[in-house]
Amino acid sequence: MNLDFDLLRFRFPLTRQALRACLPLPTGERIGVRGRWAHAICLALIAILGLAGCSSSTNDTQASAKPENVTLTAAQRQRITLYTVAPSSFHTSIDTTGVVDFDQDQATQILAPFSGPVSTLLVAQGDRVKRGQPLATVTSPDFAAALGAYRKAVVTAKNARRVADYDIDMLQHHAISQREAEQAQTDAAGAEADRTAALQALAALDIDPQALAALRAGKDVTHVEGVIRAPVAGIVVEKNITPGQLLQAGSTPCFTVANLSRVWVNANVFGDDVASVHDGDSAQVFADENSTLMTGTVTNVSAEVDPDTRAVVARVDVPNPHGALKKQMYVRVRIESRKARDGILVPVSAVLRDDDNLPFVYVVQPDDSYARAHVTLGERVGNDYLIPSGLHTGERIVSDGALFLRFIETQ
Repeated sequence: MNLDFDLLRFRFPLTRQALRACLPLPTGERIGVRGRWAHAICLALIAILGLAGCSSSTNDTQASAKPENVTLTAAQRQRITLYTVAPSSFHTSIDTTGVVDFDQDQATQILAPFSGPVSTLLVAQGDRVKRGQPLATVTSPDFAAALGAYRKAVVTAKNARRVADYDIDMLQHHAISQREAEQAQTDAAGAEADRTAALQALAALDIDPQALAALRAGKDVTHVEGVIRAPVAGIVVEKNITPGQLLQAGSTPCFTVANLSRVWVNANVFGDDVASVHDGDSAQVFADENSTLMTGTVTNVSAEVDPDTRAVVARVDVPNPHGALKKQMYVRVRIESRKARDGILVPVSAVLRDDDNLPFVYVVQPDDSYARAHVTLGERVGNDYLIPSGLHTGERIVSDGALFLRFIETQ
């Protein structure tokens, strides 16, 4: 056996004496026990190196072997389907989740317009109401103050106008100066302005129209109850007050009325998907697996990222004629871009993965055999994959039956 001492010294830190022990013993030469042990160990190392070299050579041969093209018989070809690669126009879509909210353009929280205890509740939660319909009555001291201010303003304006008219007559008879007459006119105009402001203050309290008409006609109105009315048509989705509860003007929430025929779905869009979502994109909303598909439109894409979820909220306006979507309900949302893109799409069933988890497809060769072609996968578009690289227009690939080819290839 020819022995490469340098190779041995590189792989195993043997001493020169140990390496010399690996040489064949000269005829008739005797060595001691320690020498025989060294000689035996060295021969064992040589055997291991030889096996390792053989194994490495075998593995290198196996690793360099490439899968051969697959050929099929006429009967076997009936079990596969081919697809011709060609550029396609498509719309990208993203699947995400969202939360239902009221259409804030058609929903409002009603705050108490005046202070005082609640006298009567006229509606219950869930009732459908019209715009201007009474919801509750309140015994409010604000009305007494407003009524008193209006009556005082009416009397003051009446007297000031009478004085101004009298001063005009006095001026014509040169009984008073021009300045005094003009001052009387100014005082009368100011008093009339105060009367108008007091009347508007009563109207702002949403006083009963009949009572307001009586006041303007000069009739005496002794008792007026405050009425909380619906500012929009819809459904009473929240009732926050009870009879006898003391309300604070401008701060106590009383009701929430919302039009539920349309709702907003706030969809969460993450990362690179944000660039694919724009106002006007169509969206599909699924409340659950068995729910009816509802179609909406993206009406707003938020300009900021939610600090808690790191998502951008895309608001989807969705018709809700049957009331299936409820506030705070979690739904699935699929947003489809209205801007078309071009690219190569192949069926999902055509793509397999090799032992290194790299995607590939079977491509038909000129001799009608089938060879693997590794591809780059883009996003999934419905039941297809976008292929940025790895395929060319006109090539034919196996779309259905790729697993069958792989089975034959491995036999």
